[in-house]
Amino acid sequence: MYKQLVDSNDKAVERGLSRQVLDPNSRYYGGTIDPYTGIAWVNHTTGTPTDMCYWGAALANPDSIYYRNEELLDRLLLATEFVLRNQHEDGSISPGWTNYHSPPDTAFVVVGYAQLYQLLQQQAWEKLQPVLDNMRLFLERTVPVMLTGGCHTPNHRWVLCAALGFLYQLFGLEEAVKRAEQWLAEGLDITPDGEWTERSNGIYNAVSDIMLIHAARLLNRPELLEPVRLNLRMMVYLVHPTGEIVTDYSGRQDLGSFHDLSPYYLPYAILARVDNDPLFAGMANWAGNSLTDPGVCSVNALIRLLLEPELQQACEVEDELPEKYEIMLNEHFTRAGYLQQMASAGHHGHISHSRMHTDFGAPVARIRSQNISVTIMTEVPSFFALRHGAVRLLAVQLASYFNPGYVPMQEMTRMPAGAGYRLTGEQKKGYYAPIPANQLPETVRTATSPWYVLPHQNRELTHEQTFLTKAEVVPTEKGWRLDLSGAEPEEIMMQLSFVFGDEGELSSGELLETDGGHYLWKGGTLRYSCGEDWIELTGGEMGHLTATVREAKLPDKCKVVLVNFMTPFRKTINITLSPTMAMKL
Repeated sequence: MYKQLVDSNDKAVERGLSRQVLDPNSRYYGGTIDPYTGIAWVNHTTGTPTDMCYWGAALANPDSIYYRNEELLDRLLLATEFVLRNQHEDGSISPGWTNYHSPPDTAFVVVGYAQLYQLLQQQAWEKLQPVLDNMRLFLERTVPVMLTGGCHTPNHRWVLCAALGFLYQLFGLEEAVKRAEQWLAEGLDITPDGEWTERSNGIYNAVSDIMLIHAARLLNRPELLEPVRLNLRMMVYLVHPTGEIVTDYSGRQDLGSFHDLSPYYLPYAILARVDNDPLFAGMANWAGNSLTDPGVCSVNALIRLLLEPELQQACEVEDELPEKYEIMLNEHFTRAGYLQQMASAGHHGHISHSRMHTDFGAPVARIRSQNISVTIMTEVPSFFALRHGAVRLLAVQLASYFNPGYVPMQEMTRMPAGAGYRLTGEQKKGYYAPIPANQLPETVRTATSPWYVLPHQNRELTHEQTFLTKAEVVPTEKGWRLDLSGAEPEEIMMQLSFVFGDEGELSSGELLETDGGHYLWKGGTLRYSCGEDWIELTGGEMGHLTATVREAKLPDKCKVVLVNFMTPFRKTINITLSPTMAMKL
């Protein structure tokens, strides 16, 4: 693992050098160009600090071909000067996306920059001093924004705590500890089963984990490792056999996109050592095999391994990772009770520049049998997803014109005797009466009465309709059966979408291609295959001709098959798996 990281880091050094701006007349002089935007940024992902971490790790490592390379040192010095020029007067940075003068994005950089500074500071090499001076100045300048700055999202709080911990370690600032304690006083946003608020298995779980590991060590708060342990144990059941993370129900931008275990390498490796835990050691090894480079500035694995050389050695004992299981996460979490407390919180369900994440703690079932991996989920557009060898059924989604868009399932329970799972989703929609005369504003008595100044909250609700949908997800000898039902109101146009990976092929079935490149499935047996693996589905219907449901955007770069029907409905979809891989639960 260590040698692989050294080699990949040396390759990353070369890529960064080729993108560094060396024209003194350029506004980006010394920075490295982000290949996605053509701009040099100071951020922790595609920005110059990430390349600086690659360069610094190489300069400090005798195993690197760039060890103490003076040309690389000169380039690193130019980069530190670029970073200083692009630091705002308040000490913050703007990462290049929506957050400007951003305390949390500055904190991400501080976490990575501080570790690189510590590594370079350990080197007995006088020529590093100008680089160290510039880096220390940047970190000193961040102190005001770290002591006063706020956040947008739940995980930002733990990033800020980690950054404050590093500033405390470097500068002995007691104020940094006090500010971190203010964030920590809000409590830890994790369920007993180990799920963080954002349900972001692909990105922000790992962010919260590593940042709290740093905070626990730097602030002498070992209890902060407990939620990390919970999440790392949960993640054992949220990886497909290929190493792909389950992102089908994420509350963030990793929703439905491909992510691997690599961000979890450091949390697993560090706690495997701390706890002498063979399960964590096994997961660390799996995650390490996914690493294609050391990682971005804030989580550079090679820098951490150079700072903690004991991590370079594999743990002596590793557990076999489970290949067959059935688990329901958050089955006993009292989510409804927490949601009822929202009314007394005073925010009326609204938060600026972020979201409430009311899906936190919603139940998720995970089933795996060797190379078959199934996810059944609530509070997201998809309620079912399946991996079967090379076959990827990425999502099964129900949409309607009742409240135009996807119909999320809100409740999930186990059916008796292991017969599957029952899901329900309820939507309400009504109309609003005239505002009582004694509650109307003065503007109604003028020539212009804008809609947006009327007190709409005082309108009486009329003619409210309730739409209840049910789904039963049942394992069979040959695969799975989906039983869907919905009654009133009648004559609602419904659409069931099956989203397959673009790499496979559709065959059989009566398909009608839409203008958008999707397929209406009229009937017959539909087969989707990828290599030697395939699944077959029955239950197609074309009860109406609508190609899309308003507010239910279908994904790009996927093969999408649509089943159209009307309420009331009782719809059964049978999914048969190719026999060499058939599920045996």
